[in-house]
Formats: sequence, structure tokens, C-alpha cells
Amino acid sequence: MSFTRLSKPLRFLAVLPAIALLSLQAWALDLEEAKNQGLIGEQPNGYVAAVVSSPEAEALVQEINAKREDAYVRVAEKNKIDVSKVGALAGKKLIEKSEPGQFVRLPNGQWQKL
Repeated sequence: MSFTRLSKPLRFLAVLPAIALLSLQAWALDLEEAKNQGLIGEQPNGYVAAVVSSPEAEALVQEINAKREDAYVRVAEKNKIDVSKVGALAGKKLIEKSEPGQFVRLPNGQWQKL
């Protein structure tokens, strides 16, 4: 049976999963929003961490850190340096670029709100 031959209620049910997926994507946090809300902060090692633990924040942390790690590895291999040095340099720059109200992790492990 084709989609157009379904009754209106059944057509709605057929597209409901797609609507739900779009809604989830619309509500998903991006990095800047999460940082501005104080959920995620920058660290000296170049990676982000959750300041306030929540499933959404943790998922975003994993996603962002995986992308950063890939980028740091490429830079490290290209320049023949240790990936931790690339991360540390990136962390220093990202902390310097952090805006007032955002959190950064100090070398002693404590979070500081700028």
C-alpha cells in the first residue's frame, strides 16, 4: 500500500518517527550553548568536560572530545610531536578565548567561572 493511500491518522503515524527525530535535533545542545549555560567547560588538556553532569552534557562532551582528538592526532602526526602537546596548546588557547560566565578547569582540577 502506498503512503498516499493511507488514512490521515495512519499517515501521521508513519511520519511521527521523523518528526520526533527532528525535534530531538532541534533541542540538542551545541557546544557554545552548553558552555554559556555552565554545563560544560574547557580544560587545560584541550578537551571539554561536564561541569554539571547530565546525559545530554555527557553525550556532547563525548562528541566534541572525539572530534578534537581526531584533529589533535592529525596535527601531531603532521608535525611529528606528541598529541598531548597539541592538546595542551589548544587547551591554553581555548581557555583564553572563553567568555565571561563560562567555566574553565584550573590545573588543580577545580572549576572556575570566568
